[in-house]
Amino acid sequence: MTITPLLSAAELNVTFPGRRGAAPARAVDGVDLDIGAGEIVALVGESGCGKTTLARALLGLVPPTSGAITFAGERLDYHARALKSYRKRVQLVLQDPSGSLNPRHTVYDAVAEGLRIHGRPADEREAVAEALSLAGLRPPERFFLRYPHELSGGQRQRVVIAGALVLKPELIVADEPVASLDASVRGEILALLLSLRDELGLSAMVVTHDLGLAWNIADRVAVMYLGRIVETGPVERVLTAPQHPYTQALLSVLPESEGDPVVLTGEPPDPSRIPEGCRFHARCQVLASGEAERAGVADQCRTKALPVLTGGDAAQVACHWATATATAPQAG
Repeated sequence: MTITPLLSAAELNVTFPGRRGAAPARAVDGVDLDIGAGEIVALVGESGCGKTTLARALLGLVPPTSGAITFAGERLDYHARALKSYRKRVQLVLQDPSGSLNPRHTVYDAVAEGLRIHGRPADEREAVAEALSLAGLRPPERFFLRYPHELSGGQRQRVVIAGALVLKPELIVADEPVASLDASVRGEILALLLSLRDELGLSAMVVTHDLGLAWNIADRVAVMYLGRIVETGPVERVLTAPQHPYTQALLSVLPESEGDPVVLTGEPPDPSRIPEGCRFHARCQVLASGEAERAGVADQCRTKALPVLTGGDAAQVACHWATATATAPQAG
């Protein structure tokens, strides 16, 4: 089934000037990505791959160098008034509730802050209570006068989520929403996000380095490496039959994975010095093992750039080896 995008990025690029004469850093380098209404998309990759920059660009916090972002069929306008209106509809949930909540503000004030920034409604108290209830803090009045230090980590994260929900957004962008929480609480927060999708039709992009989290919450997965989406598709397709060696390596270190973990050597390359060919080739276990050579694509891996994956919900991969082995004739 083809999704109807709520938010779309087309040929999106975010480039930062180089320091002291260095080349510009291509943090987001030609990304097409769609998020459908009522859909949860997990954006997955190592630290430094560009996923947080992409998320900030989708939120309108970082203007793209080129490309376009479209929301509900309208191209995002970067004038202050248009951005203010857009941010009522698209809200950010940060990973560290302790850092994002003002310790001097009560829960009520923390949740009401967005309402006050965007124009206080007459029913502020009712709106705050409704948001807290949706976030699983019930009865909400019991939490109004509490301060962050009086709450558990899970409760603080629910307050942050309530602060996003109070504006009745259509999409939330959650940056590592459970990274700072105990394992026992993570499942509760993930279940909350799923219930918000089911009950409110809320869309979400969840930014994470954890493919296990993506398996538990996402409808689709987009795997990012060095500024590009290298594999994308329905969560069952990508996580049960990964095609890109990078996705395979990320999955191999999960506790439930079979076989030996793939240990990637080195760090992702500097985004100001993106290598020729496949940008993953210097760390690729398939190239190192000789499998790419046997498939006849080793030279392409080192020298031939791969196309940008298009948006939509179809399974796609940007990998010379995966393409060659998928189209190779079967023996026998």
